[in-house]
Amino acid sequence: MSVSLKVNLLGKEMAGPVVGASGTFGFGEEYAGMVDLKKLGGISGKGITLIPKAGNQGERLLETPSGLINSIGLQNPGVQHFIDHELPVMETLGTTIWANLGGGCIEDYEKGAELLNPTSVDFVELNISCPNVKQGGIAYGIKADSAKEVVSRVRAVCKKPLIVKLSPQAEDICQMAAACVEAGADALSLVNTFQACAIDLEKRRPVFNNIFAGLSGPAIKPIALRMVYQVCGAVNVPVIGLGGILTGADALEFIMAGATAVQVGTANFMNPRACETITDEIAAWMEAHGVETLDEIRGCAHV
Repeated sequence: MSVSLKVNLLGKEMAGPVVGASGTFGFGEEYAGMVDLKKLGGISGKGITLIPKAGNQGERLLETPSGLINSIGLQNPGVQHFIDHELPVMETLGTTIWANLGGGCIEDYEKGAELLNPTSVDFVELNISCPNVKQGGIAYGIKADSAKEVVSRVRAVCKKPLIVKLSPQAEDICQMAAACVEAGADALSLVNTFQACAIDLEKRRPVFNNIFAGLSGPAIKPIALRMVYQVCGAVNVPVIGLGGILTGADALEFIMAGATAVQVGTANFMNPRACETITDEIAAWMEAHGVETLDEIRGCAHV
């Protein structure tokens, strides 16, 4: 029996359901010699902001049991540099291109989206976990009304399919999802990293200069899966699930919870071929269970 892993996301046909997650896959070129990128559904590039950012000082990464804490600080070359230099390379990789867009204020988001409009980017993935510098640093993705404002403003200028990436720090993840959809999100991706902390016993102080940082990896998977399950039951737009996916079985759980596609992040640091391996494992499971397309099982776990 032949199986089809193809996924139609907002009118774009993707070769498979697995997308390299932002911040873990560079802009794709870094993996081109190791991974058959044409098997992947897409690549969500390193998060970009209107103005280039140098990132955080001090310790940036810490491995934890079944996880990774990062405090990179959105280091990136800026939107225009991405358009001029990284995007032309991504165009040669044979998979869909996701531009993960962040910003410190709504105007930055708007200008960044406008710059991306005439490009070959397939999807704009709006990162609303960024701190709102005009409102004391609270992330846009915590309060639904704040998220709704930034999404609606970006929607008004963005001509690309708009995917909003949700933070697990949201006060109410389903309310947040509904607000973003009402504001014009074409799809949602979730979850971003969980806020975490680590203490250096020898220095007797937090490991990270910013004290708190983002936890990802297998440790967060059951919670991320719960949130994806909830959101898939609360909105009627495609949902891309992510958070701790390490195996094909993990990915299939998210799809059965209702996810249209999945993103794989921290697993890439453990195995550079993780996205391809997970894709192959999904196909093997489908063949073994007589499932020809992912549509047959998508959302089947909802009761």
